[in-house]
Amino acid sequence: MPTAREALLEAAGLALAARPWPTVRMVEVAAAAGVSRQTLYNEFGGKEGLAHALLRRETDWYLAGVDRLLGGPAGGRERLVAVAEWTVRAARTHPLLRALLTGCWDQRLPAPCRTPPRAPSGVPGRWRAGPAVPGPGELARAVRERATAALEPGESTARRCELAVRLALSYVLVPGEEPPEAGLGELLGAAERRLSERNRRAGGR
Repeated sequence: MPTAREALLEAAGLALAARPWPTVRMVEVAAAAGVSRQTLYNEFGGKEGLAHALLRRETDWYLAGVDRLLGGPAGGRERLVAVAEWTVRAARTHPLLRALLTGCWDQRLPAPCRTPPRAPSGVPGRWRAGPAVPGPGELARAVRERATAALEPGESTARRCELAVRLALSYVLVPGEEPPEAGLGELLGAAERRLSERNRRAGGR
C-alpha cells in the first residue's frame, strides 16, 4: 500500500498531466490521494515543495532507468545505445523529463527552484525538501559518470559515453521524423569511427 507521500506524488502527477501546474489546487491533490490537506502540507510544506518533490521523483526515475540499462548483459556499446534510445523515448512521453534534460520549461510545468524550498512557518519538522533538482548539465554529467563507471574504464570509454549522451540530447532537443531506434546506433558508431580516425591522424603527426 503506498504511503501518503507516494499517493500525493502520484495524484499530483496525474493532475499535472491533465492541466497546467498553475491551475492545480492542493486541496484537489489531497482529495485525489485520499488524505487531508494538512497531510499534504506536513509532507511537502506547500505547492512549491510538492513541485520540487515531483521533479526529484522524475530525476530519480530517469537515473534508475539509466542504471538498469547500463547493468544489462549486452556489450558496452549496445548498453550505451540502449541508454541513448531510452532517453529519447522517455523524454518524448514525459514532459518533466524533457524539461529537466533540456532546461526548456513552459508554463504548464512546475519550474525548478535554484535551492530546495523551505517549509513555511507552522509546518511540522518532519517536512523535507530533499536534494536540489539538477540542471541539464548536471543531469547529463550524472549519466556520463554512471556510464563510464559501468563500462570498461579508459579514455575511449569516456569519449563514447560523452558521444552517446550528446547524441541522445540532440534528438530530445530536435526530434527527428523517424523513431530513435532507426538510427541512433548507426550514428553513434559513425561518430566513434570519425573520432577514432581523427585521433589516429593527430597521433601520426
